[in-house]
Amino acid sequence: MSSVSRHYVLAAGGTGGHLIPAFALAAELHQRGHHVALITDERGAAIPGKPDYLTSHVLPPGRIAGKNPLGWLKGAKGVLQGRSMALRLFETFKPTAVVGFGGYPALPTLLAATSAKIPTVLHEQNAVLGRVNRYFAGKVDAIATAFEQIDRLDPKYDAKISLVGNPVREEVLALRDQPFPEFTEDSLLRILVTGGSQGARVLSEVVPDGLAMLPPALRSRLQVLQQCRPEDIEAVRARYAGHGIPAELATYFENMAERLAGAHLFIGRAGASTIAELTAVGRPAILIPLPIATDDHQAANTREIAAAGGARAIRQENFTATTLAKQIQAMAQHPETLANAAHAAWNCGYPNAASDLADLVESFGASPIMDVIRMEKTVPATGGEALAMEPVQ
Repeated sequence: MSSVSRHYVLAAGGTGGHLIPAFALAAELHQRGHHVALITDERGAAIPGKPDYLTSHVLPPGRIAGKNPLGWLKGAKGVLQGRSMALRLFETFKPTAVVGFGGYPALPTLLAATSAKIPTVLHEQNAVLGRVNRYFAGKVDAIATAFEQIDRLDPKYDAKISLVGNPVREEVLALRDQPFPEFTEDSLLRILVTGGSQGARVLSEVVPDGLAMLPPALRSRLQVLQQCRPEDIEAVRARYAGHGIPAELATYFENMAERLAGAHLFIGRAGASTIAELTAVGRPAILIPLPIATDDHQAANTREIAAAGGARAIRQENFTATTLAKQIQAMAQHPETLANAAHAAWNCGYPNAASDLADLVESFGASPIMDVIRMEKTVPATGGEALAMEPVQ
């Protein structure tokens, strides 16, 4: 651990999948005495969970996608504008290193960092290298990964790779040393169902009917907690009531760590943060990868936990009530089967991900004596007043 205070810039796209690990790294670096700034987009600035000491700087939209040349020009203009803004931030904040977590806001930030000869690190949360990270893989100093096998990552960059895992929120990591909730042949079977920020319609359509198909002895012990889309919630509530299955439904759960702590089985999507939290805590799962995920990365995310026996993965086209009932019955019919799956998931976790990623980030940049000289010449920009871009608190 470094005893010298340094400055770091984190760049992450506006989704929880990119920002949750960025927040975790920021917390670790802050605890080590460093100053950290975040570059993101408008969506990212609104994501809950940002530490109070982490100042956000919003870049303009710079997504180059679609087939419309006018859209390309607008996106390219946004990228160039974002690059200029990032360079102005670097002139004042003088980062020791820049860490990119993927997503389009990372693109102009990393362009600025590489042009300014600032050490750069990529963190890839998924089992498929994202498009922005793919572009910079040959240009950065290090690539931190969350899975052993990363698709679309050229083997010629193997020397740059460090397997650190995917940092998770502190309140989730705190559950790692707690035992799996007691589950016997007579106890309740608590099932947690989520499908992203507002639930997935396919889960609302399939899960209630799948649970209703379980043997009566198992069905009578169910206690369901499910996240639903606002427009689906009343129909799902009626469906559960018709099956006589107790279910608590909501469009958003405030304390997901607490919900996860009490769950015996998780049913949901296979985003990187979901996999990281399931493996950090040790919860068995039935995973339905999002079929439209870029490069089918959610399916790739399920490989390690499924191979270890900690989860069952079902393609959405095969996700029917009958298939779900069979998988639940196979996992929960005997208490030891569910407990063994929980332990298998736990073994896939990387509890030191934030610390290991911080160690990697600290290993790049100026020597300690140069840090001291630089720190004496600059004002720590923790409140945003010395920064070139307009901060969003």
